[in-house]
Amino acid sequence: MPELSPADARRLPAFAPGMTIGLFGGSFNPPHEGHRHASLVALTRLGLDRVWWLVTPGNPLKDNRALPSLELRVAAARRLAGHPRIEVTGIEADIHTRYTYDTIAWLQRRCPGVTFVWIMGADNLAGFHRWQQWQAIASRVAIAVVARPGATTKGPLAKAARVLAAYRVPEHQAATLKYRRPPAWTFLHAPLDANSSTALRASGRGLPIR
Repeated sequence: MPELSPADARRLPAFAPGMTIGLFGGSFNPPHEGHRHASLVALTRLGLDRVWWLVTPGNPLKDNRALPSLELRVAAARRLAGHPRIEVTGIEADIHTRYTYDTIAWLQRRCPGVTFVWIMGADNLAGFHRWQQWQAIASRVAIAVVARPGATTKGPLAKAARVLAAYRVPEHQAATLKYRRPPAWTFLHAPLDANSSTALRASGRGLPIR
């Protein structure tokens, strides 16, 4: 796999006012078809112009000591994404944001006229209430939750889902999510992809550490 330069790995993808861009954050250690599947579901069902994968330098809720380099993870994610409307960036390493709220706030300042939608798997919704300033995140951007194996029923019953229940957009109206003022969120059911980064690392198919 070709090595990326730090500048290439961290560059901000192109954008223009009026675009609607889905943000999909994670360590991508390693990236897998589940990430791509969720992105394609969101692109289609929400009518997005692009999805940006935000490859984080490190997850505040996880042990990052054995995390492969950012450049390696971005390169792997770009290779797997293989789609003209999915773009991959490690911009958080350049702007020195550790938490999702701060990244979203920076992007909204940097990209005026762009509407952002946060994308997450249902497994992440189950722990969303543990994220730094999670309610402030929900007040900044609409959120699309994509079904994941084992979390299809647990996700909508999570603490965050209960707190935000009044702002849930019916799935048949998902295409209107990008026009709604936050807080607004929807749950997207779709054919499930069982791939997970945890399972791939456990099987020895993770990325090398360098």
